[in-house]
Amino acid sequence: MHKLRLNAEDAEDLEVIAAHVQDAVLQVRDLAWLPSVRRFALVMNRFRWEEGPRAKTHSRMRSGLHFENVQQARVKNIAQGREEGVLNLLTLSFRETQAPSGIVSLTFSGGAEIELEVEALTAQLTDMGLSWPTQNRPAHEIGNE
Repeated sequence: MHKLRLNAEDAEDLEVIAAHVQDAVLQVRDLAWLPSVRRFALVMNRFRWEEGPRAKTHSRMRSGLHFENVQQARVKNIAQGREEGVLNLLTLSFRETQAPSGIVSLTFSGGAEIELEVEALTAQLTDMGLSWPTQNRPAHEIGNE
């Protein structure tokens, strides 16, 4: 088992990280905005998509993701007072505003979202510890809702 350590400095790099963190679960208490060092960080239980669709077993791994150069963080539809609240991360994206600045969006199920205004995109995903087995492989319905 290998551990991931991925860096992102542009939208294309962030798409690679997004593919690896899709369907990660975390609690509200696992989010941290550190304005004094201009960092936004989160710790999550990441589904290990890299095992492939035909894997006989599935696993999750504790992973950390942080963004540097964050000037502002905006939260939508996340009850910050409910630290035990569970969030399901759907995707990450980056929209350039005035190069190299832009907006990083973290989109969660249920309409929850975090927007990070960054001076320049710098992100890192790092796996921590050991993976553990899970019976459930995330699935998404395709079609009109």
